[in-house]
Amino acid sequence: MRNSYVTLALAAVLLPGIALAGPGHDHGKSAKKLKPLPNCPIMDEPINLAVSTATDDGPVFFCCEGCVKKFGKNPAKYASKVSEQRAALADRPKVQTTCPVTGEPVDQKVSIDAGGKKVFFCCQGCSSKYKSDPRKYSSALANSYTFQATCPVMGHAIDPASFTKLADGRKIYYCCPGCDSKLFEKPAKYAKHLASQGYQYNWAKIKKADDKEKGGHEHHNGHDHGHGGHDHD
Repeated sequence: MRNSYVTLALAAVLLPGIALAGPGHDHGKSAKKLKPLPNCPIMDEPINLAVSTATDDGPVFFCCEGCVKKFGKNPAKYASKVSEQRAALADRPKVQTTCPVTGEPVDQKVSIDAGGKKVFFCCQGCSSKYKSDPRKYSSALANSYTFQATCPVMGHAIDPASFTKLADGRKIYYCCPGCDSKLFEKPAKYAKHLASQGYQYNWAKIKKADDKEKGGHEHHNGHDHGHGGHDHD
């Protein structure tokens, strides 16, 4: 996968079919357009996109947490099944949410072209670092996207900087900060919109992380990771 044409390889192999969902997306219509989810490499049952593990080549998705543990004991055993899963997910809309250099939310105004695909960063400084050695950040880039392309509350395209971090490290994304409270006030009302995108959560056990992630890092003096909001009617 890695060769002299690193940039092209990363775009074509690690991030196939990346698409940024546009505003005003309709929940019902988007769900009908999505293809059925592929199977878990362990159980051969449909995956839950909310259950995954990161690998150097990108995330692998499973039907339950038990399968994550089984996979971790012998990943090579399931290599062919993982390849089939990635091929089946290749055309599914997804959004790059984190910078491959720092892991912070991307600024969708800061990007470079990599073999016809855009790679996003949190700031211009990170784009320069990436261009100097793309393969150094290949693993982080492969794990930097989500298939949750639309906000479960408003149905708009997600803002990578607007999310709830759960206690187990998973994230639920929104179009703006106000959607967080709305989702957790009435999860039964909005959970179906996450489920339609392939994300199933056990809401009885969901807990938010105690500490919220903070934007900014030491070599980005004065960098603003803020974003605008929407009005909730």
